Amino acid sequence: MLNLYDSYERSVTMTRLNVSQAREEFPEVVNCAADGKKRTIVSRRGKDVAAVIPMEDLRLLERLTREEMDRMDIEAARAALAEAKVKGTIPLREAKKTLGL
Repeated sequence: MLNLYDSYERSVTMTRLNVSQAREEFPEVVNCAADGKKRTIVSRRGKDVAAVIPMEDLRLLERLTREEMDRMDIEAARAALAEAKVKGTIPLREAKKTLGL
């Protein structure tokens, strides 16, 4: 059974152009991305350096990045709570006094 991502991947085509080709075909590259069906990777001297992607892809990437950052924050908070449970805590007033605040 295909998952949603696999289905999406099959509906989006990808092209690879060198910088010179991308410059010459830029309006077409942008139009294809705007239609939401084509990703274009731009390379320089055989190395991939950039991509022109549909806005839907960018929004997905941004959402996934936020979700991953949230997951990492939650993981760090849980670790801090576990450490506080083992090592104990000190009152804020005492911490400020120790730090000279």
